[in-house]
Amino acid sequence: MNYYIVIPAHNEEAFIALTLQSLVEQAVLPTKVVVVNDNSTDKTSEIILAFAEKHTWISLVNSISEAIHLPGSKVIQAFQKGLETLDENYDFIVKADADLIFPTNYFETIITHFKSDDKIGMVGGFAYIEKNGDWILENLTDKDHIRGAFKAYRKECFKQIGGLKPAMGWDTVDELLCKFYHWKVVTDKSLKVKHLKPTGANYNKTARYKQGEAFYSLGYGFTITSIASLKLALRKGKPLLFMDYLSGFWKAKSAKKSLLVTQEQAKFIRNYRWKKIKEKLF
Repeated sequence: MNYYIVIPAHNEEAFIALTLQSLVEQAVLPTKVVVVNDNSTDKTSEIILAFAEKHTWISLVNSISEAIHLPGSKVIQAFQKGLETLDENYDFIVKADADLIFPTNYFETIITHFKSDDKIGMVGGFAYIEKNGDWILENLTDKDHIRGAFKAYRKECFKQIGGLKPAMGWDTVDELLCKFYHWKVVTDKSLKVKHLKPTGANYNKTARYKQGEAFYSLGYGFTITSIASLKLALRKGKPLLFMDYLSGFWKAKSAKKSLLVTQEQAKFIRNYRWKKIKEKLF
């Protein structure tokens, strides 16, 4: 199977070489890798170009965006810049972060999953972070969720869900839309990806309200948002974030912001979320 990878990168000189080296060492190499240098002020572009000179399947795209680093919109806008440079001769496409080390069998295993069932729409492993010299699971999400840092999409699925939404919540709505269209989402616990920079390390303080706004944009409604907000705040070890998330939800609701999904999809999402909540409770 042919696969393309798009990597948004902003001031990643400390990590991008490690990420690209891990791709160079894959058992099954990608057909194309596009790294989008998004308004970096460090040596990110020079490092990418050095790899591109040695490996013709790696290319650099320069993009200029706002300097502020908010989750969701900035990274997906950069992803889109890279996607625009690619043809459609791929079987699956990957959105990856620029601060990862993939195990050498990562994409070989992803291919095995995709080949095993043509209804599998998305596949991914799990993120591990370094703590006191050990690599431990970055436990921010459920085990059936693929982290936004390394999403692999079958082309037909990617097209049907309409690509990626340039807003916080993109890496949740994509999976929910996969399920809406009856695609399967597969996670593989044997695939351990080293995440070199903890999630949200560079987010602006105002980003904490964006999570609540994201819950609103997914059509969750207040009750599911409350449950999801409490769960996430506790997982992050910061209970007071619960109130920030709810504030973001009410601000979005008061402003009557547009949803990322249709009303039919929002209804499906709420029913699906309630089903998952009941399964965990009972």
